[in-house]
Amino acid sequence: MVGVTDLPFRKLCRRYGAGLAVSEMISSRPQLRDHHRTRRRADHQGEAEPRAVQILGVDPKEMAECARINADLGAQIIDINMGCPAKKVCRVAAGSALLRDEDRVAEILNAVVAAVSVPVTLKIRTGWDKANRNAVSVARIAEDAGVQALTVHGRTRACGFQGEAEYHTIAEVKQAVGIPVIANGDITTPEKARRVLAYTGADAVMIGRAARGQPWLFRRIEHFLRTGERLAEPDWNEKICVIVEHVRALHRHYGPHQGVRIARKHIKWYLERLVPGRRDWQGLLREERPEAQLTRLLHRLEQRFDS
Repeated sequence: MVGVTDLPFRKLCRRYGAGLAVSEMISSRPQLRDHHRTRRRADHQGEAEPRAVQILGVDPKEMAECARINADLGAQIIDINMGCPAKKVCRVAAGSALLRDEDRVAEILNAVVAAVSVPVTLKIRTGWDKANRNAVSVARIAEDAGVQALTVHGRTRACGFQGEAEYHTIAEVKQAVGIPVIANGDITTPEKARRVLAYTGADAVMIGRAARGQPWLFRRIEHFLRTGERLAEPDWNEKICVIVEHVRALHRHYGPHQGVRIARKHIKWYLERLVPGRRDWQGLLREERPEAQLTRLLHRLEQRFDS
């Protein structure tokens, strides 16, 4: 997720039990390779293995070159994005828009698999819209191309993030191919993870939006799937330590000016979970100075604890 799964957040999720954390998507366009945002998204410093980098594009040659560059920089898995529903991505026929062109899908997958020696994985949706669900067909193309795992978000591009995820389509994909299939979409609790795995037959689940503001969710899901026992959330002190650590890491990673701005959305997500029903955070979210941002955040959290 662009703007979310940066290096600080990936490290936090891995520490709390995520088996794999994929980078923000990196554009394959040559003119963007030296852009500071591209370099930052390809940063794996101190990250646990395996390191997975997601790439985005429409040109098979550019995608192959982008995959080679990132493998040379230390990526141990290349993940191809054919699931992003964002308008600015689909306008250039990238992301989930590629699902409308299965020939181009095959060209890109074959080119990328041939370009690198590391595993190549693919993320898709169930199709462009409900009248054009082709996840099974795309999954077979991916398997034939040598893609080694497939993640399916259980919605079409037209659905965005509305409505319920189509787990039946993920189940159809799993039955159609022999490569590992990862189920994605609306998996918000340990119990939901187990139900989705049982229903779809998928080999794993991927958590996206549900991890915002609660990276410890991975630990709770992993524990429940392994033992069948429900693990409590971290206590209040641990949550505060995690939040402060995360915000400080964002300040270091992006620098003081941009770090404060990037941290705002994470602070909002944490507060929405920890202080439900309250929205008196505008002063905190407008803060421009790193230490002042942390001070005001701690004060707000202490108010919640005292109440």
